[in-house]
Amino acid sequence: MNYEDVVMGRRSIRAFKQNPVPRSVIEEVIALASRAPSSMNTQPWHLHVLTGEPFDRIRAENTERMLGGVPPSKESRGIGSYEGTHRDRQVEIAVQLFQAMGIARDDKEKRQDWILRGFRQFDAPVSIVVTYDRVLQEGDIAQFDCGALVNGLVNAAWSRGLGCVVNSQGIMHSPVVRKHAGIPEDQVIMICVAMGYPDEDFPANAVVSKRRPVDEVARFIGF
Repeated sequence: MNYEDVVMGRRSIRAFKQNPVPRSVIEEVIALASRAPSSMNTQPWHLHVLTGEPFDRIRAENTERMLGGVPPSKESRGIGSYEGTHRDRQVEIAVQLFQAMGIARDDKEKRQDWILRGFRQFDAPVSIVVTYDRVLQEGDIAQFDCGALVNGLVNAAWSRGLGCVVNSQGIMHSPVVRKHAGIPEDQVIMICVAMGYPDEDFPANAVVSKRRPVDEVARFIGF
């Protein structure tokens, strides 16, 4: 696949085949993603690649806490709630997904099931938990660098026939992830990426999110 095919073809995958993903393929993906730029080549990121029983334990306890009403305990900072145009875009993709899945606005059961899928990381066979060195926590650059790495991960995965979804619900209870993944205390849990072979029969996997046109995104000065 050439670069444009990867970038334009990639989409977020929210249902996966249960085929195991070979470690060698994941290593190829990580090697490509690790070429992401970072501030002065500091490469602050660490990747914890989970599958099998350890991943299932995280899923189970994450879901149990959510259903039990335990407040979130993420280590990465959120933004509260989106407003204005940001909220509009959030609603737009939710409408696309719910329409694809046939989830009505007043169908509380199906909406709850959708939320639980997120806490299970959409039943993916692999999760990559992205962390960075805690000594860099006070600034914003390490998080920015991790974002570049995650972009590399999802695109490199797509080039190898794998789908991904960047998923904050999977690390909503960071102490659970830290415990079962054995993540050192000197690292901050930033985000996780669910990964696997896409289930092409799952309607939401066909959804392509809309993007703003160039003339709305960019200003050109001096051209």
